[in-house]
Amino acid sequence: MMVFLRCIPFFDTSDHASSYGTYNVLWQIEWCRSLNLPYLYLGYWVEKSQKMAYKQNFAPLQGLFRGEWQKLSNI
Repeated sequence: MMVFLRCIPFFDTSDHASSYGTYNVLWQIEWCRSLNLPYLYLGYWVEKSQKMAYKQNFAPLQGLFRGEWQKLSNI
């Protein structure tokens, strides 16, 4: 089992035109590919949080419900 720590970026929240969350996920996807990892965990997601809305742009999305990973298809 391989474990790696997730990098959590900090940035200027007044810069509304940039999409740092999306850039960060794209960077992590490439990093996982370079390590031949089959999955990337994006961290928790709150459905009504505008700050976390960028995570909905990546598929397939899965959520852990009652101990089982399930597709989130109705987002």
